[in-house]
Amino acid sequence: MILMRHGQSEWNRLMTETGRDPGLADPPLTAAGLAQAHAAVAKLADRRITRIIASPYRRALQTATPIAQARGVGIEVSLLVRERKAYSCDVGSPKSEIEREWPDLDFSHIPEIWWPAENETTPEVRARAEQFYARMRDAEDREYTLIVSHWGFLLGLTGESFENGEWRKLKEL
Repeated sequence: MILMRHGQSEWNRLMTETGRDPGLADPPLTAAGLAQAHAAVAKLADRRITRIIASPYRRALQTATPIAQARGVGIEVSLLVRERKAYSCDVGSPKSEIEREWPDLDFSHIPEIWWPAENETTPEVRARAEQFYARMRDAEDREYTLIVSHWGFLLGLTGESFENGEWRKLKEL
């Protein structure tokens, strides 16, 4: 699998500037984040990608979209690869709202309010990451699947920190 953290969001930008949670739910990408998403098209050009799985947060979908369009590959939305619930940015947008923004994607398997109400612990995030990895372990196209996710989930999956817009090939766990 190829793992990628979404591009810089407005929340990331403001948190870096102030050191405080800016109180933004499901923030969009900044201009820099959109540039990171478009740059990923070229950076991943030599990688075979036959499947893209993304979190339902706006920033992940905005990052995955140009890659999917360039490759002619659809985006599968998965709650398993969503961000941990810890900050204001981890409050998502209702399914009906993101369905309007991405009408070509299938959100039928997620509830209207899909993000957790309570903060998640590190063991809970790791358990969700292990559940996702177990599902992908036997997938025939696993090697050619791009996962567009978030810092907390990717840390739970790999034990490594990813910068905005950064991607890596998953080492065997």
